Amino acid sequence: MKTCDLLIRNAWVIDGTGAPGRPADVAVRNARIEAVGTLPDYEGHTCIDAEGKALAPGFIDVHTHDDQVLLSNPLLPNKISQGVTTVITGNCGFSLAPVDIRATEGRAWPMSFGLLGAREGYAFPDFAGYLDALEASPSAVNAGVLVGHSALRYGAMDRLDREATADETARMCEAMEKCMEAGALGLSSGLHYPPAKASATEEVIEIARVVGRHGGIYTTHMRNEADDIDPSIEEALRIGREGDVPVQISHHKLIDARNHGRSVETLERIERAREEQTVAIDVYPYNAGSTVLDPGRCDGRYKVIVTWSTPFPEMAGRTVADIAEEWGVDGVEAGRRLLPAGAIYFMLSEDDVQRILSRPYAMIGSDGLPHDERAHPRLWGTFPRVLGHYCRDLGLFPLEEAVRRMTSLAAESFGLKDRGVIRPGAWADLTLFDPGTVIDRADYQNVDGVSDGILMVVVNGETVWQNGKPTGNRPGRVLRRQGRIGHGLHRQNRRPAGLPAR
Repeated sequence: MKTCDLLIRNAWVIDGTGAPGRPADVAVRNARIEAVGTLPDYEGHTCIDAEGKALAPGFIDVHTHDDQVLLSNPLLPNKISQGVTTVITGNCGFSLAPVDIRATEGRAWPMSFGLLGAREGYAFPDFAGYLDALEASPSAVNAGVLVGHSALRYGAMDRLDREATADETARMCEAMEKCMEAGALGLSSGLHYPPAKASATEEVIEIARVVGRHGGIYTTHMRNEADDIDPSIEEALRIGREGDVPVQISHHKLIDARNHGRSVETLERIERAREEQTVAIDVYPYNAGSTVLDPGRCDGRYKVIVTWSTPFPEMAGRTVADIAEEWGVDGVEAGRRLLPAGAIYFMLSEDDVQRILSRPYAMIGSDGLPHDERAHPRLWGTFPRVLGHYCRDLGLFPLEEAVRRMTSLAAESFGLKDRGVIRPGAWADLTLFDPGTVIDRADYQNVDGVSDGILMVVVNGETVWQNGKPTGNRPGRVLRRQGRIGHGLHRQNRRPAGLPAR
């Protein structure tokens, strides 16, 4: 009889490749999967009867802002309760490192840096030091880390409302070089946000070339996701080409009613580009987005809910329209008074959301903001919502395809070796769920509702979620870059949905 650490019997294994599910047992030893199949000759120190429920690789959230919460709340119940075992941080141009809080005295602190939490958390002038801190105090999930372009700008420039000089760009490139040597996955940009809005495309290209030489990836919250989305896509593609890096377009969407339906055009443009370069997208499964509060968006075009406000914390959870009426002012003025603040914007078309979700190269990213007082429900519900609402209830794609988008496609795209699949030798990141009942329970009133149907979550061979609560285990690892990421991966975009990525 063979002995293993964890034995899961009678599971319906969905292995992450897109292949049809099958009944099998899974044996885990020393944090990795040792065997998959009918395993009568195995016994486990811990043995679980899956009772025919689905066993998938742990889900990979490719777009998070968990940089600080990995240290401040390392159990991450909002992630593990969804079946997430790995997070990608440092998105939208914002990363906790390399930013030196000691160098910020007397300098304006960009409000958008608050997406990652309190200013005091920016205490890592050295990117390697941040990764070391994550390893010294592990969380319940694995973490791969991107470097934020805005963070680099803040470290190299005296003010951010202008283009960088050649010397400043050189300093950013030098800092990026050190980050890549430390194991960063690549570069993210948030050209939409004030800290980077004044950046020239050439500035980003120079930094992307450093990333390209190291085999990293470039992810981008594009300069514009509304009227000017076409030139913004072209800019992202150009940075990828000239930097020789794969491009990940973050949370692809179309903002404002006059742009609804244009995903037909944008997806066609992305798919043409995929014939020539490596391009992918991620998407969250909601028709509302969330970020810092912009008073210019509070003019009545769409509903806006306040998620936090420093001067008026009691307003969290209320609409700007209601607050404006109470104060006897218009929405724009109410938004101005609430600053600094965050908000949820009901600005998207459900048809666009479904069209984007349906693409076989679309990965799932929550874009959740864990420091918001009344956060968007995507923070707690993204992955069960895809499995329950869009896959099971709407039939947008088969279950095996939904799992592939959340697992192997994401792992391959970000170079996460031996993750995202169930096979012998892979790391034992596993999620056991009930396909018939899995569904999100967080909504815009009950923002932190725990999803139904996620039965057990395993990270590197240790159970982190069971019986509806965290176990307290913190086996997560820092996933430093290994080799070149994703080059050529996304070019085969005509592959029928449901087939494995190659």
